[in-house]
Amino acid sequence: MDALIPDTDVVRTAVDLACRAPSVHNSQPWQWRYDAGRLDLYADPTRLLVAADPRGRQLLISCGAALHHLTVAMTSLRWRTHVRLLPDPLAPRLVASVTFSRDARPQSHDFDLLAAIRRRRTDRTPFEPLPVNPLLPELLRTAAGTDATLTVLGEDTRPALAAATEMSSAVRRYDASYQAELHWWAGHGFDTEGIPDTALASRAERERVPVGRAFPDSHAVVSAEPGPSDQSTVMLLSTPGDSPTDWIRCGEAMSAVTLEATVQRLATCPLTHLTDIERSRDTIRALAPGAGVPQLLLRVGTSTHPAPLNITPRRPVAQVLTFG
Repeated sequence: MDALIPDTDVVRTAVDLACRAPSVHNSQPWQWRYDAGRLDLYADPTRLLVAADPRGRQLLISCGAALHHLTVAMTSLRWRTHVRLLPDPLAPRLVASVTFSRDARPQSHDFDLLAAIRRRRTDRTPFEPLPVNPLLPELLRTAAGTDATLTVLGEDTRPALAAATEMSSAVRRYDASYQAELHWWAGHGFDTEGIPDTALASRAERERVPVGRAFPDSHAVVSAEPGPSDQSTVMLLSTPGDSPTDWIRCGEAMSAVTLEATVQRLATCPLTHLTDIERSRDTIRALAPGAGVPQLLLRVGTSTHPAPLNITPRRPVAQVLTFG
């Protein structure tokens, strides 16, 4: 064992936690390689959603979220991470190279964030409002420590957000490739990937969430009674530009905010699709002038579920991590 670099067991544990990060359609579009103290994160082009994400923007947001999850895990394991984004212009698939030093001093909140990695779920059902306490300022402070801007969109923006949602859905409604891709990833019983039926909203629930992606209806749970419409707080994550680096940074910020929200016992649902269609992106941009380039929306609120949502599947670490 070399005390100056993490051993393989530490790296395996951290990557396992990193791969709990949210990714578009739970596609988990990443590969990791560890050698001589350096951990490389690669984008996996075989998991690119060609119809939904032709530019690879959502893929790199997903990789950024996994990268931030990794730093949280390694901090709790008492290793400080040193990250270089897109370090090799000749290797565009190489998202980041990470090295480590043995000088991390985790605080109690770092262990709260570590526990949140296991507890966090993407909840596509309607939310109750945020409780009246300092939780919202805490989320804003979390985002302030990233390279993205978090903007809280007020109630008066709901009609415009609903219009952007409908606009995005209308563009995709008769896109056969998009619909085939969506139905492949969502609602199936895959053991290691995709969105299981139990993680989708029922038709009644989906109709009460005016700002969301139009996934297939869940048949696992049927709402007995119609309930109130979604009362979540909608937030916007923006970046200074619209480059691959910005996309990765946005993913890191999304991870930071969703983990902090999970620590605070809040429900979250990231939405990356509304900013892929230029017209809906322009609508959202007008709601937060000066905030930068809109990258994703985040619904945050109080869950209406009496018990935690089921865990969604993940690929075994052996499939995504190699050594040597």
